[in-house]
Amino acid sequence: MQHATFHYPTIGVLKQEAEKLHAFLPLSSDTSALFQPLTLGTHTADNRIAFQPMEGTDGTEGGAPGEYTIRRYHRFAKAGPGLIWFEAVATVPEGRASVHQLFLSEKNVSAFHRLTDEIREISLRENGYAPVIVMQATNSGRYSKPHGFPEPMIAYSCPPLEDTPLPSGRTVSDDDLKRFEEAYAQTARLCQQAGFDGMDVKCCHRYLACELLSAYTRPGRYGGCFENRTRFLKNCYRAAKSAIRDSGFFLTSRMNIYDGFPYPFGFGVNEQDGLKPDLREAIRLISELKAEFQLPLINVTMGNPYKNPHVNRPYDHGNYVPDEHPLEGESRMMYGVSEIQHAMPELPVLGSAFSYLRQYAGNLAAGMVKEGHCAMAGFGRMAFADPDFVHELREQGQIDPRHVCITCGGCAALLRAGTPAGCIVRDREVYHL
Repeated sequence: MQHATFHYPTIGVLKQEAEKLHAFLPLSSDTSALFQPLTLGTHTADNRIAFQPMEGTDGTEGGAPGEYTIRRYHRFAKAGPGLIWFEAVATVPEGRASVHQLFLSEKNVSAFHRLTDEIREISLRENGYAPVIVMQATNSGRYSKPHGFPEPMIAYSCPPLEDTPLPSGRTVSDDDLKRFEEAYAQTARLCQQAGFDGMDVKCCHRYLACELLSAYTRPGRYGGCFENRTRFLKNCYRAAKSAIRDSGFFLTSRMNIYDGFPYPFGFGVNEQDGLKPDLREAIRLISELKAEFQLPLINVTMGNPYKNPHVNRPYDHGNYVPDEHPLEGESRMMYGVSEIQHAMPELPVLGSAFSYLRQYAGNLAAGMVKEGHCAMAGFGRMAFADPDFVHELREQGQIDPRHVCITCGGCAALLRAGTPAGCIVRDREVYHL
């Protein structure tokens, strides 16, 4: 199904299209709700805008931040979001998604610390406040490419994700999973040492912890029932918690609440109704994590950027054309975020997928926050394209359409190629295909 590219000259026209599609898009002309402080445990974010963990594939081979990594986070710091969700950092070498994915170790922790110090210094100088900084700790699982070519470590065979079945030797054993769990203790210890405020135990987009949530067919202690399928994630949290020495340091997750694949291959779907979302298990899991680990917030997302990218980041450019209007995908994400927030009103929920709406992204974010559908709005692609949109929203109440992300997918193409990733449209002097 081919849809026209983004063609909404006014917010009124956009609202009309949303109404025609019965899409849930609570747009607000008043964006001031985004510039209220938000308490996150012992921390306070100056505003309700977060920059999502957009991986740049530009670390050194030893895992330290590279030249482009430092440039990106300096730009992010200057822009002034209330929270910077630092990109994926591998917990074990074999779990790196590329040769240049970041990997925190004893040898490079000081380089990470210099960068977190610089982020705070720049933001304080430019904006008068420092952002909350969360580091995303990951094991890439089936998407591991530590030497530049695929070396997948799968939780179970999943036909919707495999053009051909992978060899049985690629399935991680229970002993492997135990070792990977334990690695989160070392990562959490170094994460604190590197100056981060908190650590994300990454559980999204079908990387290892996320994939295990749908391991209905896996035998043994990590598959089948809810308790088994969530065992790895909870044990990663427990390992990380055991290493926490800073009373203000917190744990959280960027988490898939819906995978967009049919049962038994997708988490958050109705067993009897195809791809219909069913968020009961996601709500149960987040509630249990909050109770045991005192989560100060949860970052909600969906889908798999490799196989159904329209689910977590709607777009209208590219070769893969989904059988739905981008606003329908946008609506599904907003409904999901809202359902989690209303199920747990005391837990701040960070929503995703706002960037598709370009110059109206801030209006949707403000409407979601203002009406209580989420506490914070996360921007990924838009942060790559125009990190200064935060200042535009604060000062003018709107985003300049000349600077926005156009959802072309160029940044993702660079990431897949294992080369430094950024905006090929707005930052073309640095990034190009």
